Parts: sequence; structure tokens; C-alpha cells
Amino acid sequence: MRTPPAPPPSERPASAPGAPAPGTASDPIPEALAEPTAPVGALWVTGISLANLGMWMAFFGPLQVLLPEQVGVIVPESKETALAWVTGVGALMATLGTPLAGALSDRTVGPLGRRRPWVLLGAVLGGIGLIVLGRQDTVTGVLVGWSLVQVALSLLNATLLAAIPDRVPVRQRGAVSGWVGIPQSAGVVVAVVLVTVVVTRISPGYTLIGVLLIACALPFALLSPDPPLPRGARPPWRELGRGLWVSPRRHPDFAWAWLTRFLMQTGNAMFTLYLLYFLRDGIGYEELFPGSSAADGLLLLILVYTAAVVATTVVAGMLSDRWGRRRGPVCVSGVVCALPAFLVALFPTWPVTIASAVVLGVGFGIYLSVDNALVTEVLPAAEGRAKDLGIVNIASAGPQVIAPALAGPIVVYLGGYPVLYTVCGLLTLLGAVLVWRIKGVA
Repeated sequence: MRTPPAPPPSERPASAPGAPAPGTASDPIPEALAEPTAPVGALWVTGISLANLGMWMAFFGPLQVLLPEQVGVIVPESKETALAWVTGVGALMATLGTPLAGALSDRTVGPLGRRRPWVLLGAVLGGIGLIVLGRQDTVTGVLVGWSLVQVALSLLNATLLAAIPDRVPVRQRGAVSGWVGIPQSAGVVVAVVLVTVVVTRISPGYTLIGVLLIACALPFALLSPDPPLPRGARPPWRELGRGLWVSPRRHPDFAWAWLTRFLMQTGNAMFTLYLLYFLRDGIGYEELFPGSSAADGLLLLILVYTAAVVATTVVAGMLSDRWGRRRGPVCVSGVVCALPAFLVALFPTWPVTIASAVVLGVGFGIYLSVDNALVTEVLPAAEGRAKDLGIVNIASAGPQVIAPALAGPIVVYLGGYPVLYTVCGLLTLLGAVLVWRIKGVA
């Protein structure tokens, strides 16, 4: 019988100075903080994947379609500026809210466990917030409403992120991260179809997405196992503020993992930001295909990209688990993701662009599963899993905030789309190279 692997140092709960070593008879490790060894089953994976699908639909449905349409109706003459404020403030709330929500979850005690109450609260508040948001008729109302929805989704996101290191053993995390990563890409397509085909009006679209958010999250919130945290093992309140920052000197692997994700996500965010304008102005899609709009081309690219992600992410995670390797696949994924940026910069044509969508989907599919597994293996301590993963989430959400500030001047003043996509490729490559600075993971 195979002996389960020892928990990595980053996942072993820290002890107070002078206290007995964790795991001894005098200081047993609570089940909520112990390194998981039993594989999770298909029902658990289905539950967390469904909850993630609801969350990403609630994020992308408004962001891609409903918010632009709603703001356009309210202030058609200044819709671009108003939408920038709404989405920018919302992204800031999500960036700051996720680690804080994670920290609160880490110190939650009670019979329902640490995560389930926050999954339930985040889903219900998010669903109600979306329904209310759909009834706003001022820019201020939309900005406040979307910001509150982002806070609710932060509660949900922080706890769903932490559920993987809480319940999934290291040897299974690549595959599970792959299954959980699929909804992140599929959520875009499903949400856009729902609010453009199934429901075509703004307020009913918000209501549909809000109801689906609650329905998708409820099974996981009510049925998933979540061992309660003993009160004596709860981190003290004075550690909350101090713990929202992780020292790069004390935890260098965590810092390098954060930086590599930030660089690669920034490259990806800048790559996708102006694709609609690139299709229209850079390659002349509407002249190439009379009667079609650049939005039609963008939807085709999204579908091709999503299909490539879905086809590769679970396979890549399973192979990473079998090989016991994380850094190599993440590095390869970065190189693969950088290639389309260089190709589009050098050959701005439609055939190259659609081929690049396939390559980018393959690379991001590998990255999505393996990098998520890698990050869970460099967390500083088991007591702060949700908070630390919330800090990692800043490396994913932050680029969405800064990408417009970086990409806009490049397109307008510094050489246009060829320079933009070259910079995207270089940022992604740099992130791929720096992953080798992470020493505590194979």
C-alpha cells in the first residue's frame, strides 16, 4: 500500500514559539488544518466546478454585455468614460476584497465549517445584488451596485479557491484544478449566450444570471464536507491586518509564484483588451468579410480559444500530477502563450489571428490547471490558505485594472498594435522564465 506523501513545508501549520510540535499527542493538528490525503470524488469536483461556473457567469455576463448596454442607455454620449469608472472601481473592490474575505474565512468557527458559510453568503448576496443592479437607472447606482456585487463575488471566490488545498491532496491537485478551471473559460461563452440569445433585455438578463449564481453555488455550499475549526486554533484578530501581507524574504517561493502569475496575467490581459479594435482596424475584418461585424469575429475567436482551453486543461493537470512536476509545465505554457502575441505582431492577418487563438487556448489551458496546483504548494501556512490565495488572486485581478493604463498609450503613441503584442509576448516570456526561481516545488 502506497504511503501518502508528507505535507510540503508550506502547508504545515505553524506553531507558536515554545509550543509543542504540531501533530504530537499534546498538540494534534485539527482536521480543518491537516494536509488532505484522501482523494476527492467526482461529486465533490462537480459541485465545486458548478459553483465556479455560477461565479464566472455572474462576473462575465455583466462585464461583457449587460454593463456596457446598461451604461450606454443611461449616458450614451459618455458611455466609454462611465463604463471605465464602473468596471475600474469594481475591479479594485474585487482586488482588495478577496484577501480580506479569505482572512475572515480562515478564522471562522462554527458547525458549518470555515468555507461553507461564506460560499452561501457570497452566492446569495451576489444573486440579490445582480437583480437590484439590473434596476438601476443612474451611473452612480450602477457603480455602487456593481461594486457590491464584486464584494459578494470576492466572498465566493476566496472560499472556492481555498477549498482545493483544504480538501484535495497534492497528487490530485493538477487534475482537479483543470476541472475547476474549465468554468472560468466556459463561463464567458455561457453567460454571453444567456444574455444575448435566451434573454435579450437588460433587467431580466441580470435576474437570470443572479438566480443561476445562487442555484449553481447552493449544492456545494450545503453538501460539501467542511470540518469545523476549533476556537483554540483560530488565528488571533491582531494577526488579521499583519497577515494581509506575505513577506517575500520569509516566503520567497510564494513571492516568486505571485510575480510569475502577475506577469503572465498582465501579458494575457493586454493581449485580449483591444482584440475587437484590432480586428476592426488592424486587420480589417469587416472589409474581409462584408456583412459581418468585428464582434462576430471576436465571438468566433472566443469560441475557438475556449474549445482549446477545455481540450487541454484537464489533460495537462493529470499529466502534471502523474509526473509530479509543476514548474516545467508552467514554463512551457508561458512560452506557448507568448508565441501568438509575437505572431500577431509580425503577421496581422485573419488566418494568423485565428490560429493564434488555438495556440493561446492550448497554452492557457496548461497554465490554468498546473499553475493553480503549483500555487497551493507554496502557501505559507495552512491557517491562512484562503487569505493567501486571495493575495495570489491580486496577481490575476490586478492586471485587469492596469492593462488599460499600459496598453492604451502603447497603441496610441508608441507604435500601435505590433508594439503592443510584442510587449505582451515579452511579459509572458519573462513570467515563464522566472517560474524557475521557485525552489520548493518540482
